[in-house]
Amino acid sequence: MISVVIPAYNEEENIPVLYEKLKKVLDSLGEDYEIIFVDDGSTDRTPEILKEIANKDKKVKVIRFRRNYGQTAAIYAGFEHAKGDVIITMDADLQNDPEDIPKLLEKMKEGYDIVSGWRKDRKDPFLSRKLPSKIANWIISKVTGVELHDYGCTLKAYKADIAKMYRLYGDMHRFLPALAKRFGAKITEIPVRHHPRLYGRSKYGIDRTIRVILDIFLVKFLNEYITRPLYVFGGIGFILFTLGFLIGLYLTVLKLFFGENIGNRPLLILGVLLILSGIQLISTGIIAELIVRTYYESRGEKPYIIEEKINFNGVDKDGSNT
Repeated sequence: MISVVIPAYNEEENIPVLYEKLKKVLDSLGEDYEIIFVDDGSTDRTPEILKEIANKDKKVKVIRFRRNYGQTAAIYAGFEHAKGDVIITMDADLQNDPEDIPKLLEKMKEGYDIVSGWRKDRKDPFLSRKLPSKIANWIISKVTGVELHDYGCTLKAYKADIAKMYRLYGDMHRFLPALAKRFGAKITEIPVRHHPRLYGRSKYGIDRTIRVILDIFLVKFLNEYITRPLYVFGGIGFILFTLGFLIGLYLTVLKLFFGENIGNRPLLILGVLLILSGIQLISTGIIAELIVRTYYESRGEKPYIIEEKINFNGVDKDGSNT
């Protein structure tokens, strides 16, 4: 079964056109499917239009938020309610093309867990959208080690077990391929079409790029150090403490052996500050370690994912620990 998750916010003119195009493509696949529209607190006629479509087509399901929570929350809600083995995400603004869905599904048959769309010929303004996106995509790829041209393209295909592994907050939906790296997911991308927006206006501005760049640090931490936070905080703290200690040792030698006055030296204040900062960061790392261990133990989770077990009462590929 295929689930198509579509977050929508004030897209009253686009929804009917998108539905007709999407239904035509999905019907041609010859597979069971569902379309999940997540209305993200729209203030126009989007809720009424979605309800009309759902009343005449039982394959269409609608989730309505009480207010606008953002695209990540909408996609997360869609993932939670999706019943398909494969989940497709796409925008409701008609800039993603439903006719690219068969290409995504065909690529997944090669054994990939995530197939990401790449808007190679993107129909957006260069300075306000394309240039910041190129910079952000380059930074994300280098920091996370998952090389993709277009993290911001909503048109993606996920295996359901991968899509449902993470609780999504903030603007983290665009980082799912990078986050899935932690679980050993096989990820690729293919070029997809991108159309100019015909109706409505974009909900994003230049401020989104700033938020994305800040989120990169969180993704790096989640991928590399979530089970060993002491390595991050403790490592930095140890360096600061060592520098402060060396400064203090240097000033002590000046005082004891050369009789110099060190009380008015800014270097003394810097040394003390570095030592205190180092101790604080090391303490933070220890506390973070305790929190992580409490998290895993309280939820009964393991800090690893099993893909396959052999000669343990049979072969098990579901990642369970039985």
